[in-house]
Amino acid sequence: MTRASDQNVVLTGFMGTGKTTVGRLIARELGWAFVDTDDVIVARHGPIDAIFAEQGESGFRAIEREVAAEVARSRHHVIATGGRMLLDRANADALTVAGRVFCLVASTDEIIRRLRADVDGPVRPLLSGDDPAAAVARLLDERAAGYGQFEQVRTTGRPPRDIAADIIERLGV
Repeated sequence: MTRASDQNVVLTGFMGTGKTTVGRLIARELGWAFVDTDDVIVARHGPIDAIFAEQGESGFRAIEREVAAEVARSRHHVIATGGRMLLDRANADALTVAGRVFCLVASTDEIIRRLRADVDGPVRPLLSGDDPAAAVARLLDERAAGYGQFEQVRTTGRPPRDIAADIIERLGV
């Protein structure tokens, strides 16, 4: 059996739930490397919206699978995944074997608040629609079963340091 100290920590969940912020804190505390799979994709292939425009969703998902397989081979990494990455069975299988997966969850209102506050973050087309809260709620509902297969960590109303400490405590390291 693999001990928690030999594994990676994998964070999944909807956009705006805190994967990158919390992941960096966990990595710093454990002295591990941090990797954001979306950042890897952008560094290698360009902006995600451009990948979608040029290669379509299937092209983007193929790139995601390559990155998931690659980071699954690492050890002592905290891995923040794109919001849909672990909804793909191949990615979920690879990263579940490679580490302990936590799904960060937040309320629709909290997600909207965080995304609007992230002025330096990526463009969020979801926020430009007529009813962003309804769009977020619909997507959360569609993804509930997929996200529900992983250990849940509530982030609404909690400071990132407390969330990181909670996850580290659950790891038992």
